[in-house]
Amino acid sequence: MNSLTEVIENYINELFEQEEQNNSSAPTERVSLRRKDVAEHFGCVPSQINYVLRSRFTPERGYIVESQRGGNGYIRILKVSYDMPEDRARHIEQIVGDSISEADAKKLLCAVQSRGIISPRERLLIEIALRHISDLCDSMFDVSPYKKGMIQAELLKKILCGLDLS
Repeated sequence: MNSLTEVIENYINELFEQEEQNNSSAPTERVSLRRKDVAEHFGCVPSQINYVLRSRFTPERGYIVESQRGGNGYIRILKVSYDMPEDRARHIEQIVGDSISEADAKKLLCAVQSRGIISPRERLLIEIALRHISDLCDSMFDVSPYKKGMIQAELLKKILCGLDLS
């Protein structure tokens, strides 16, 4: 049985699919909903909806969430799609940032793979390269954790942008 988080995530993804079917001439990349209505629909507290949005609809996964709180509050979820390779490269650079931990890199790679940007094999090769860099930084070069994160971020950006632009 699916967790409530997965059920709510699937519900929101179904809303995207319904919008695309209703507007087949111009695919919709946006869904609007009310936090209170979704919480009532699933019999949960609104903070559960916030958790789903923060953990499942992130920029790394290709979404931007806009939220307006209050009585007439709404949530607008936008699917980010970049048609130009330069825009995708810029997006990758923003997501990775200046420094990244190994755990965050793995999460990002899983998200990028789920969006179809990289294959499972490419993800595995990138993880191996990042692990090797991490091991070298720890054993041979005595690099500080922050600098190691910077090196990993640069390597990750170069590989992902290279794969995307090829």
